[in-house]
Amino acid sequence: MKKVLPWVLVVYIAFVFIQSLFFKFAGSQETVIIFNTIADWMSGIGVLAWAAEPFRAYGGWAVGLTELVAAILLFIPRTRAVGALISLVVISGAIFFHLGTPLGVDRVVDEAGNTDGGVLFFMACGVWVAAAVTLYLNRGQLSRSET
Repeated sequence: MKKVLPWVLVVYIAFVFIQSLFFKFAGSQETVIIFNTIADWMSGIGVLAWAAEPFRAYGGWAVGLTELVAAILLFIPRTRAVGALISLVVISGAIFFHLGTPLGVDRVVDEAGNTDGGVLFFMACGVWVAAAVTLYLNRGQLSRSET
């Protein structure tokens, strides 16, 4: 179990991150709706208003590239803790946007107003748990210095 669990966690995180890359990089309707919703919310908050348009235009790419880097680092045992830490930070942001903005848990996925039933949010919660456990299991990597 000690050998299998870490890989199950890594594969789950990487699966969730990598399967979403096409949507983020291709500018799919779902991605546009997500990042437009968040950008619209940001534009109404004085201190965040400056970031709304760059987030709308490049947020999907920035998040996608960060998730890709995290997934790669997770598969390399020596960098797994860093990959888990990046995953935890990125997915914490995603969970915040689901809970703290108009995006919501049951988000709209198309112009017709259909929703995903919360699937994306619950997958994000699963990634958060998997990344937290992975970081805990590899916590020694962050504290020891390489000589």
